[in-house]
Amino acid sequence: MGNAIGRKAGITLFSYPLCIQSHRVRMVLHEKGIAGEVDFVCCKEPPEDLLDLNPYGTTPTLVDRDLVLYEAGIIMEYLDERFPHPPLYPMDPVSRARARLLLHRIQTDWYSLYGQLRAADDEKSLAKAKKMLRESLIQAIPAFAAKSFFLSDEFSLVDCAVAPLLWRLPSLGVDLPRQAEPVRAYARMIFERESFQASLDEDERDLAGVPHALAG
Repeated sequence: MGNAIGRKAGITLFSYPLCIQSHRVRMVLHEKGIAGEVDFVCCKEPPEDLLDLNPYGTTPTLVDRDLVLYEAGIIMEYLDERFPHPPLYPMDPVSRARARLLLHRIQTDWYSLYGQLRAADDEKSLAKAKKMLRESLIQAIPAFAAKSFFLSDEFSLVDCAVAPLLWRLPSLGVDLPRQAEPVRAYARMIFERESFQASLDEDERDLAGVPHALAG
């Protein structure tokens, strides 16, 4: 492991193409203007460097000098603390705890359904996961409408987690009804953000994109 780390100068993020977990980390990198290398690797044949650093061979995997991290939530919090400006977590303990809880719910509810959709091998499972994700997003319409960003007046790590999921809705075949305009408005605003555009890899740009992502 020491040799693999030693070959990396500065920050390197290993990412599989289209990896939603890596995408949220890349968004943090660009939002904070962190100079670093993004190393896109093949998920079917992870390179030896990645396997030396991360025994699971998963992405995202972040290398910062002699530190190796390989879980999106941990990486995002580390980057926010390591590069404190602009802050992407609230400063006060109560608001910070609420943001952490939101991230946990997004991971548990939405990202797990995204995983089910990607893994579904029959029409029944696919339809069920699509329905559940659609209904969950519809239930969250008030949260999208409440403030400028997702339940916050300031852009945060929560938005870095929500945006990659919304961008992928068309590729999942998940559409939203007309009453979901607050979700569409939120998505348009975040998708136009410079950090989001910079965070997209070539494969992600090939997804359906803004005009069709949240059609009513």
